[in-house]
Amino acid sequence: MSLGKLRRGLKAGVIICISAVAMMGCAETAFFAQTAKQFGTLTKESGKYKIGKPYKIKGLWYYPQVNYEHNETGIASWYGTKFHGRKTANGEIYNMNSLTAAHRTLPLPSFVRVTNLQNGRSLILRVNDRGPFAHNRVIDISRRGSQLLGFQRQGTTRVRVEILANESRAIAERLTGGRQLAMGQSPIKVAKLPKASVSTENLAPPPGGVRARPAPPKVQKVSLQQPVAPSKPQPQINNQPNSGVVRTAAVSPTTLFVQAGAFSDFNNANRVRARLHNLGKVRVSPVLVNGQDLYRVQMGPFQRTEQADRFLESVIRAGYSSARIVVE
Repeated sequence: MSLGKLRRGLKAGVIICISAVAMMGCAETAFFAQTAKQFGTLTKESGKYKIGKPYKIKGLWYYPQVNYEHNETGIASWYGTKFHGRKTANGEIYNMNSLTAAHRTLPLPSFVRVTNLQNGRSLILRVNDRGPFAHNRVIDISRRGSQLLGFQRQGTTRVRVEILANESRAIAERLTGGRQLAMGQSPIKVAKLPKASVSTENLAPPPGGVRARPAPPKVQKVSLQQPVAPSKPQPQINNQPNSGVVRTAAVSPTTLFVQAGAFSDFNNANRVRARLHNLGKVRVSPVLVNGQDLYRVQMGPFQRTEQADRFLESVIRAGYSSARIVVE
């Protein structure tokens, strides 16, 4: 083989090796890019903790607040492709395939257990957005959440929404560095407790006494063959609860009511009942809430959501803008 042919052969071999390495690098880059697309939004927490100021939507005022006793019933809906990829109210990116929800007043983020009162399924969801802003809905759930709760096809369902207090406190503490500890009935914590100043002094023995010799230190033999038992782990609050587990429990039949308001004075409730009497059947229903007697003015019962929706609009037009649908 001539020297020229040998040089040309070596050059071709080098080019082939470089091309192979480049192709392997491109394939590896594409693989990691695809992996980041699939898992990046599930593991990275990009939002911030937010309560927010009072705001007005379609003539109604909403008052966000910390309430670790939140427990309500009503109608849930779900939202999907129209908002997929957009920012939520606390700066996260909405993913309709994640287990999240929108609520009008709860802190962002917080965790709630939503129970479908029509089939008994319940699921933990992360509240990271504001909404829904229809009068007749209490929570908007991601598409994946609606699938697991079993109401995606019909669009709405009757639900109970209960905040998970410990988990919501924990994530608020972590995202704010403890600034929210003294709010919402949270315990007050401090970084460390002050230590008392202690001084020591050697005293002379009493007359006729002898100073005792200090006892020799005890030597404890430790076998190198036996590992030291690990300390018992302390229980911790889970600030990222497993929200992929669907529970199922037996449920009783429910009915819908349109509630115009709840009053501490019976006479006020009775006056509202009289004003709404021409719209249909109205009742004053007593209930005990946090040790206080309240009188709820309600219309119904209704078996179908569409019927309750129509009466709700009539009550709102009559001047009771805070009216809502409740499930009993």
